[in-house]
Amino acid sequence: MIKSLKQKLSLLLILPVALLLFLAGVSGFLYARNVLLDEWRESAILKLERAAHYMDMRLSRPMEWIKMFHETAESRGGPAAQELILTRLRHLEGVTNVNMKWTDNHSEPSHMVMQNQHMGVGSMMQFHRAIISEVTPPRYDAQTKQKTVTLISDFKDESGRLVGRLEVSLGFDFLMQDINKYGWWESSMTCLVDTSGRYLAHSSAMKGRTRLGETEDPVEQAVMKSIREKPYGTHLGPGYPPKLVSGFYRIQQAPWIIVMFAPGKDILAPIVEFRFYYAIAGSLCIVFILVLIQFVGGRMVGQIGKISDAAKQVSRGDYVSPLPITSSDEIGQLKVSFNTMVQGLKERDFIRDTFGRYMDPEIARELMKRPEASRMGGEKREVAVLMSDIRGFTSVSESLSPEKTILILNHYFSHMIEVIQRHKGVIVDFYGDGILVFFDPLEGHVKEEVQRAIHCGLEMQQSMTLFYKEMKSENLPELQTGIGINVGDAIVGNIGSATRAKYGIVGSAVNITQRIQAEAKGGEVIISDSAYGFLKNDLKIKQSFSTQLKGVNEKMNLHIVESVQNKFEEKGS
Repeated sequence: MIKSLKQKLSLLLILPVALLLFLAGVSGFLYARNVLLDEWRESAILKLERAAHYMDMRLSRPMEWIKMFHETAESRGGPAAQELILTRLRHLEGVTNVNMKWTDNHSEPSHMVMQNQHMGVGSMMQFHRAIISEVTPPRYDAQTKQKTVTLISDFKDESGRLVGRLEVSLGFDFLMQDINKYGWWESSMTCLVDTSGRYLAHSSAMKGRTRLGETEDPVEQAVMKSIREKPYGTHLGPGYPPKLVSGFYRIQQAPWIIVMFAPGKDILAPIVEFRFYYAIAGSLCIVFILVLIQFVGGRMVGQIGKISDAAKQVSRGDYVSPLPITSSDEIGQLKVSFNTMVQGLKERDFIRDTFGRYMDPEIARELMKRPEASRMGGEKREVAVLMSDIRGFTSVSESLSPEKTILILNHYFSHMIEVIQRHKGVIVDFYGDGILVFFDPLEGHVKEEVQRAIHCGLEMQQSMTLFYKEMKSENLPELQTGIGINVGDAIVGNIGSATRAKYGIVGSAVNITQRIQAEAKGGEVIISDSAYGFLKNDLKIKQSFSTQLKGVNEKMNLHIVESVQNKFEEKGS
């Protein structure tokens, strides 16, 4: 098991780098391979297409004259036109022989040229239709002492019987003249084959071969299959890189196909060589990383160890002295961040402790998540406000010692705070024997907070029963409290200065609540008309009355709550 940070750094750095280099090399190799093969395919098809085009051009010239001869069938001036066309054919470049044969009584073609026993000199036999029936493979002509290709055109009468044949011979070297000019014809593995795969011509690289596919090479066999189905195409042989790649292109004017082959290693030679150097560079990169880790890792591990020890102390609540900053690199920045974190924890603990004295810790944590809880200023929103006060406590405290006065208040507040926290109220402050509380809806609806406030007020009055018993047991006077509840807009946030602030509320709603609380007798919970409007169907009202509150221009309708008539649920309770 790896425990050392150096070893982990080595592993965590080298493995991703090695994997990245490997994946980059493989993906780059595959991409470059595909690019090079695609480029070869496009280049091969372009070369073969151009070569086929030149051969088609040389074949098309005599074929055009032959087709013109076909059009003379049963036309006026036919013999003269036919004789002119034959003359022109004999003088075409590359034509070695023109032989016109007519049959006698539909027998085999005779060797008579331009006439037979039934025709006069200068006349021709008529025919119904004609086609170029065959382009022969190249054969050696002893008379011209060269290889020739013969274009054979058959003439037929209306019944479809053969009546004549025109044979036009072309020098094969003439057809190959343009192709032989290309350097790739001799430098590459190139051949001209017919549809059966028989070699008609080939480069010196394929010397000694007679037929395509005779070696049972899979690429050659694939080419043989494709030339019967498609006019052009390419094939990749098996292997990475492929042992052999090929391209072919069909000649339109003759049943021939130009085929080109190339070894895959020659096409991919640039990236195969690059792969070797890439592997060496990758290995050197990994070695350099190892040396760097050994050199830098020791110092870095030591500094991290100090930070780790300090973090353990902080986790135990022992806030250490700030760590010394000895560098401006990442370790130095980490120390600065650690010191800032410790200082922030101290401040946050103080804030949480402060909030914890006034409210439920859960609410304090929720408020700490909000931006306004950590900055000066506030936000105006509708809240429910509760204020309570012990009736006649001032006169009672005058007859008691300071110790007993504080004892009574501590007992009283302990009961009230417990109830307030249970209903998620936020205690703003204690005013002598009075308590100011508000219920903040945050992003929720204020109706839920009005429910909490009324529940809280009624339960605070119920809790006073236990408080009375405690007072009796210590021979202390019985006390009663009056509670007022109001709903209105207030400014909620941090109130004070940058050096001393508290989270609370200010506004007219707070002042009105204080006035409502002053109207409540001991044991009463009085709510404003605005609070009553939210829950009028859920409350049992003991008495409603209208009164003029101090500082308020108009009379206000107030309601003394006796109990909750229809039980309602509080979310989050």
